[in-house]
Amino acid sequence: MFTDLPQEATADRASDVVRRLRAARGFVFDMDGTLVLGDQRNHGLAPLPGALETTQLLDRRGVGYVVFTNGTPRTPQGYAQELRKVGFVLDDSRMLTPASSAVELFVRRGYRRVIVLGGEGMTLPLREAGIEVVEPVGRPQADAVFIGWYREFSIDTLESACHAVWGGAQVFSASQSMFFATAQGRALGTSRPISAMIRDLTGCRINIVGKPSQEALRCAARRLRAPPRELVVVGDDPSLEMPMARRAGALAVAVRSGLGDDEAYAQLPEAQRPDVVLDGLNDLLELMRS
Repeated sequence: MFTDLPQEATADRASDVVRRLRAARGFVFDMDGTLVLGDQRNHGLAPLPGALETTQLLDRRGVGYVVFTNGTPRTPQGYAQELRKVGFVLDDSRMLTPASSAVELFVRRGYRRVIVLGGEGMTLPLREAGIEVVEPVGRPQADAVFIGWYREFSIDTLESACHAVWGGAQVFSASQSMFFATAQGRALGTSRPISAMIRDLTGCRINIVGKPSQEALRCAARRLRAPPRELVVVGDDPSLEMPMARRAGALAVAVRSGLGDDEAYAQLPEAQRPDVVLDGLNDLLELMRS
């Protein structure tokens, strides 16, 4: 559980982790590689060991939790439905994606027109918030370009997005991660390479609205009605959940059931390393019951 530490230090850290778990006002779980594994489009989801039992224990204790995935092929409601099919008991409000945090940010900034490089998982939440979704065709005018899961990307799309940026649009990415965990191993995301092409041509800044941004964590914290520092963030990607949690002062719990392993977590800067590394949610369940 804790590596490369003297026995006394290990015991002290374990005690502190258990204390913070007990005091937590809410949990933020990653989905792929933490709670479940599926394919590249999140089909065929299967709960990982301990995932159902951990969320059930939180429900019994009256501790809130949300699930935040950087995936955007589905709406938050669509992801929640898929998780319910495999045994999780959660309503739609507990499911968050980068579209959730993007909507909050765009509304706060007064954005009215947004070009979306993605599907219904991104467009529907924006339309429900009263934001006009602009097609990436020709030379469109928009307040923002929002990039997510978009394997239909083309040179024509790239040209339209660049013209919007040259016209003043800000660029927002659902994620800058290279990979995400599936049952077949790691799979390539699309937000990062698309963002890289637009940035290379326009020199624009890429603003991340999914994990590991603080915008994403604040969105989860508002849903849980608790300050970020009183939350527990659980995830498998060293580049996402751990830096996000540590920056906000939340308890950072890493699991080895997805992308991350001991070497990957150890290579993080000290300020971004997890507070504890576990094999999976079965270990977390044991800590919560201790």
